Amino acid sequence: MYSHTTLGTNDIRRAVAFYDPLLAKLGVTRQESDLERGYAGYAAGPDTTPQFWILRPINREDATVGNGVTIAFEAPDRATVDRFHATALAHGGTDEGAPGLRPHYHPDYYGAYLRDPDGNKLCCVCHRPQSLR
Repeated sequence: MYSHTTLGTNDIRRAVAFYDPLLAKLGVTRQESDLERGYAGYAAGPDTTPQFWILRPINREDATVGNGVTIAFEAPDRATVDRFHATALAHGGTDEGAPGLRPHYHPDYYGAYLRDPDGNKLCCVCHRPQSLR
């Protein structure tokens, strides 16, 4: 449905130290980057979309947080949501809502909310019911 998403950062090295291990939990890896020029792009594989980019703003102004903006990543299961959230906190993220059900969205919405080191709001969500074993 979309080609790519970008989030601004004021410290690209700190940002890749955060996003490299975080997005790996979802099978998404850094496909391209130039830390001197201030950007890094992530995707499931080379030349695939959707892509997720972190970068210093093109206008060279400070990166700021968008009020009302949340980037949500889809997880295949609830355990991945838990790992995503824990990894984010271990790499400089801050909690905005621990992993858990959010039935006000729908009965199987299992999500976690956090902020990256630049203050951008992220979510990891699984829309599937808990598997029965």
